[in-house]
Parts: sequence; C-alpha cells; structure tokens
Amino acid sequence: MHSSLKTDNYSMNLFQSLKKQAIFFTVPVLVIFSYALPASLAAAPLEGGYSLAPKASASQDEKIKAFQEARYKVLLAAEKYENTPYRYGGLDRNGLDCSGLIYVSFRDALGVMPPRTTQGLYAWVEKIPRENAQPGDLLFFTTDNSGKISHAAIYIGRGWFIHSASSGPQTGVIYSNFDDRYWSRTFAGAGRAFPAANSGFEVTLTSVEQKSAGQISSSQKNAAAGGVNTEDTVNASAEDRNRVWPGRGNGEPVQSKSNLSVYAGLAPTWSAFLYKSELFRGFASQFSVGVTTNTFGPNMHFGFEIRPEYDGALGVFRLPFTFSWGPSDRIYIFAGPVLSFGDASLSIEGSERTYSGGSSWLGAAGITFAPFVFNTAGGDFAPYLETAWQSYFSENKNKNANADFSAGFRFSTGIRYKLQVQ
Repeated sequence: MHSSLKTDNYSMNLFQSLKKQAIFFTVPVLVIFSYALPASLAAAPLEGGYSLAPKASASQDEKIKAFQEARYKVLLAAEKYENTPYRYGGLDRNGLDCSGLIYVSFRDALGVMPPRTTQGLYAWVEKIPRENAQPGDLLFFTTDNSGKISHAAIYIGRGWFIHSASSGPQTGVIYSNFDDRYWSRTFAGAGRAFPAANSGFEVTLTSVEQKSAGQISSSQKNAAAGGVNTEDTVNASAEDRNRVWPGRGNGEPVQSKSNLSVYAGLAPTWSAFLYKSELFRGFASQFSVGVTTNTFGPNMHFGFEIRPEYDGALGVFRLPFTFSWGPSDRIYIFAGPVLSFGDASLSIEGSERTYSGGSSWLGAAGITFAPFVFNTAGGDFAPYLETAWQSYFSENKNKNANADFSAGFRFSTGIRYKLQVQ
C-alpha cells in the first residue's frame, strides 16, 4: 500500500516536472517556429506552379523562351507603378513599399504571389552573384544598422534597378543605378525567381540611360525592338545620379530621417532560479512610443514605455515608467522609476523572505532584444527576450543568493506588435 502511494507520488512529481520543462522549452520554440513557418512554406524559384510556366514536357528552348517572357512581363508590370508614392505596407497605386512593388509586379504579370517581406523574398530566391544577375532578378540591400536584409529591388540590367525608396530626394517607385555609391555600399546579394536566361539576355535601356543624362524627355518613345518599353520609366536628372542618401557616410550632407512608431507587447515571466517554485511567475507588458532617427549620425532608437507588471512570486504589482535607447528598436536598454504595490516577499521552504525598495526613482533597468521581425501589411510582430533588474532588497539576516537574485531580476519571453505612425 505504502509502496503504491510512493510510486504514485513519484509519478505525479515526475509528471509535474516534465510539464514545467515542456512549457519552458515549448514557448521559445513556438515563437521561433511562428517566424520560420512562413519562409518554409514559400514557393521555390519559379520553374513551375503558375499559369504561364512552361510545361514539364516542353523543350529546353521553349522553357528558356517562356522564362524570358516571364521576366519581361514582371519588368513591364513594375514599370507601370513608376512614381507611385512610398507607403509602408502599401499594395496599390496609392502607395507601395519595396517588397510591395515586387509583390504586385509578380502578381499582375503572372498571377504569382511571392513572399510579402524583404527577408521572406531573400529566403525565397535562388542566391546568385551580382555579376550573374539578369533582368527580372531581385537585388537585396542592408540599409540600416541591423545587418539584416531591409530593402529589395528588381534588376533591369546594366546596373539599373527599379524599387520603391522610402527616403532621399526622390521617394516612391523610381529607377536607380549602382553608380550611386550608397547602393553599391549597401548591396547585400542577388537572387532569381526564374531559372537563368540565355547569357546574352538583356532588355533595352536606351531611354533609361538617355533620360538619366537629360538627353530625352519622358514623352519620347523607346522604339528599340525586343526590349522593355521604358519611355516613361525614369524621372531622373544628371544631378540625381549623385543624390545624397541617408547614411552614405562619405562626408556629404546627410538627409535626416525619423520614423515614429507605437508598440504593445506582452511577455510571461519565468522563475528559473527559484528552488521548488512554479515555472510561470507572472507577466510583463509594455505600451510605448518610439522614434528611430539618424539626426545625430548613425541610426538610433529612443522611446518611452509604460510597463505594467505582475510578479506572482513576490506578490506585487509594478508600474515602471522607462526611457529607452539603442541602435534600433530591436535591441535597446531601458531604465526609469517604478511604483510597486503590495508587500514583496518570497515563500522559501515554508517561510517568508521579505523585501523592500520596490518603489524607486530608479526601480527598473534592463535590455530588450528582438532577434527577428515578422512583417505584415498592418504592422510588425516581433518575438523578444527581456531581462530586467528590479529594485528589491532583502531585509533578512540569513543569506540566500538564489532567492535574492530572483527577487532582483526578472526574465521574460514574449511578442510585441509595432505600428509605424510615420
């Protein structure tokens, strides 16, 4: 009888332990999986799977011709959006962002819906060297300090590409060239959605190049046969070839750019260092407004947050008001005053270990890190990790390093939503 009870107790304890471990490891895995899944479901480079794709039984020459025609159609579709204003998340003539231009160009030309984000597009294409890029291939750039792919364009040949620019003297859907040092410096890679065309495949760029030098007006027609009609594709002058872009870093004037955003996040907090405690400790939320700007040189993020928190281990509700700063809104430090409500104490082996000092002019300081962002038309979702110091101090003579560390620090993993205001 007693042996059976011991076995049952052991099984129950083992079950509870496994359940806690499962929760602890499942939450981060689910967060990562939520980001990785869309990229994994994206189609492979377009050898088939759309209405205009060549049949599997087609000859090699027929396939090459079909893929070259598809490239032409994508360029022609993109051309029709020239001078469309830039709008984050936009998907029509009222406004387009860089990945939105690529999305609508493939959609209009071929009925294909590629990934909607720049990083999704980069994962989707077949990677190629820049010197192997052909008309209709995609180009990718890193235009901020994150080191991640942040801008995309459609290559048209001879160093020219069409894209939707968010800043600079010209914004919206324009043509640019690698002669601009900014684009050469920020170039990160090239990729193709279609199999490679013939080595001599190119489109006619006469009007693009002439108009960039101010030699012809936008009303003149490009009569060259066999190429993309570019009579109304470029609104550029000789001076524009040397325009100044934010972050160029070559001693020329830098145009200031600031983006204002609002954020909301929710993160469970964990009791990883408390002996024999429940794994789930409480929650930490954040409601904030922030601006990312290059006014002071490199891109910097500044923000203000209200962070309602409940700490079930200490039995308190906290209300921090923090200021944040960092190289981007994906990694930054924060600090500020806190109001603490309730008597802070930890239950340690049947006794209460009390703490004071929760309300303080410097009651919270920490760091937030969002390893990746999932972009949507409405806003951005970002799983994030956060650790923070809390101003609780032990009133007990007996030392307990684990308990005091847990009272003074919190760890959380959650998800944050960002809406760009301007």
